[in-house]
Amino acid sequence: MQGDFDSSQSMGVALKVREELARRRLSRQWLADSARLSISTLEKALAGRRPFTLSTVVRLEEALGLKLRNSPSPVPAAPAAPQEQGGLAPESMGAYARPAVRWLEGEYLTLRPSIDEPGAIYAYRTLIEWDEEDSHLRFAESARLDAEYSQRGFVSFPHLSGHIYLVTQYAGQYRMILLGRPSAKGAMCGVLTSLVSGAGAQLTPAAAPITLVPIAQGQAPHMGLIRAGMDCFNEYRDRVDHICRRGFALFPGH
Repeated sequence: MQGDFDSSQSMGVALKVREELARRRLSRQWLADSARLSISTLEKALAGRRPFTLSTVVRLEEALGLKLRNSPSPVPAAPAAPQEQGGLAPESMGAYARPAVRWLEGEYLTLRPSIDEPGAIYAYRTLIEWDEEDSHLRFAESARLDAEYSQRGFVSFPHLSGHIYLVTQYAGQYRMILLGRPSAKGAMCGVLTSLVSGAGAQLTPAAAPITLVPIAQGQAPHMGLIRAGMDCFNEYRDRVDHICRRGFALFPGH
């Protein structure tokens, strides 16, 4: 169709738009409304299921205040493999491009209430990084006192909800952390859902507030079971209580 961008041009525009939305923390619905497009049209174009038209790109440029055409960086003549184009996650994980989620990569101090000791905080480390082979973000936990229960899995980031999912999938079992976008200080807050050991061999469903706080280079935060009276307890306790206090997660009826 006359006015359509070819596949390589459309790919370049889509990558720029996704990266700009992530950088400015804007939703796709906001962009669709601002550019006077249907959300369905925008989603299909960003996912590569239909080419961009000149009129669509012009509207996107006006909405974002950003030039999307004639990029000085060369665009491949044909669609590249995910590893070659910087990575594109499977559609089942949100079809995110690596440049758009690079800000998520790094190490995080992970804080949640202790399940075994009321009032205490459990602290450990979570690494989020790009999986080059499978072309998506992955996570891995470490520095846990119960190292045998350390989790690792994939990161889903669907644009429809704008939330971040850390999912462990093993033999049909799922454990998930559901996080909102970072706060002004960079922490991501949400809910952990899992199974915990009960009486005997019984496993009991459980949910708890959880937060991931970026670890700056050179920092060495305290890990393990943090009890009242320890130097970092008040800070960690406040970070966990902040989740419900500010409405980052709800536990109705409690």
